[in-house]
Amino acid sequence: MADIITLIYEDHDWFRRRFFYLDDARTDEELAAIWGPLGTRLDTHAQAEEEILYPVLLKVGKAGDPEDETDDAIGDHNSIRDAVRDANAAQVGTPEWFEAVGRARTENGEHLDEEEREALPDFIKSSTLEQRHELAMQWLRFYADHPAGRGVDDRDKDPATYIAENS
Repeated sequence: MADIITLIYEDHDWFRRRFFYLDDARTDEELAAIWGPLGTRLDTHAQAEEEILYPVLLKVGKAGDPEDETDDAIGDHNSIRDAVRDANAAQVGTPEWFEAVGRARTENGEHLDEEEREALPDFIKSSTLEQRHELAMQWLRFYADHPAGRGVDDRDKDPATYIAENS
């Protein structure tokens, strides 16, 4: 069976590797080749989590504090989106671009660590394998429906409104 947790961890690993690849890039063309898909996938991943994982966590989470975990995640996603937008608005390789990409890396790293320490363990303990499989199928459909980030909403969301609408 597919598992939403496994798919999310796969994305997390992918993000970490791509940020490391930026460290090895030697030209602006190499930076752009790594950053373009990375920035797009950061936005896609955030929307996928917000549409698929967190609404269910708010309803079934019992092992932790699902409202606090969701509030943190939405706030983190907003910070990551802001950094991605700033990087995409800057010329690759400039100090402004490196600053924005550095913020994206820092914000994303903190988000992944917190999510892996709190929200995902809560979800594992509070959900069934069947539920995680169904969500994995939704996750895979989401990515298929948004190739290369097409149609992804990269606007910030108000965490309190999000929680109220999805609880």
